[in-house]
Amino acid sequence: MAELARITVEPREPLAAEVSRRLIDYLMSGEVQPGDRIPSERQLTEMLGVNRPTVREAIKSLGFLGLLEIRQSSGTYFRGTDSDVLYRLFELGLVLGERGARDMVQARAELEVIVAGLAAQARDEAGVELLRARLTAMRECPDKEFPEADTAFHAALGDLAGNTVLRDMLKGMRAMIQRGWVERTGAVRSRKVAYDDHVPIFEAVADGDAEAARAAMARHMDGASRRLMKALEQREG
Repeated sequence: MAELARITVEPREPLAAEVSRRLIDYLMSGEVQPGDRIPSERQLTEMLGVNRPTVREAIKSLGFLGLLEIRQSSGTYFRGTDSDVLYRLFELGLVLGERGARDMVQARAELEVIVAGLAAQARDEAGVELLRARLTAMRECPDKEFPEADTAFHAALGDLAGNTVLRDMLKGMRAMIQRGWVERTGAVRSRKVAYDDHVPIFEAVADGDAEAARAAMARHMDGASRRLMKALEQREG
């Protein structure tokens, strides 16, 4: 008689993540229009059969993602989305919780490395000059504008790489990581370290050296990912 294979039971994800996904399904069902007020925390607690703190955590997470607007003494409202399809899929398909955070950070790091190599292979004079300008902006902009300048550098790499799917995937991932975790944990590196990380990436792309571009981006993403995950662990600890 043939033996049955053992069943491996995966650990359940945090309850707030399940609630978040149920709310995302509800928001995107077509029953809720941008600007509509969603049920209250008390109503959602009764509908979903979970405790109120869990509902509150889920609402807060979707607020960080930009899907919900929480108005004091007024309620919570669906903000809608005007993003392109790929961006929206990544924005709304986010797996929340610690495991989801780790997976998202890892996926983003791997894709950034691929894009850096493609950018080096596809570089042209105009693309290199744009990337140079983005690097200069990182060096010279006011501190409060540095995160935006950093993002603009990576966006320029995505444009130069010439793959619209990878470009849009990374656009969504960067936005989720920034709004969903960086702003919540304060996981930021020093400006000098951040700028210095990008110089060898630019130089490798400008030289058309795909291997060096991938290696430089891998070093950059390794440090950035470790800082973010450390901040998440400290916050959850």
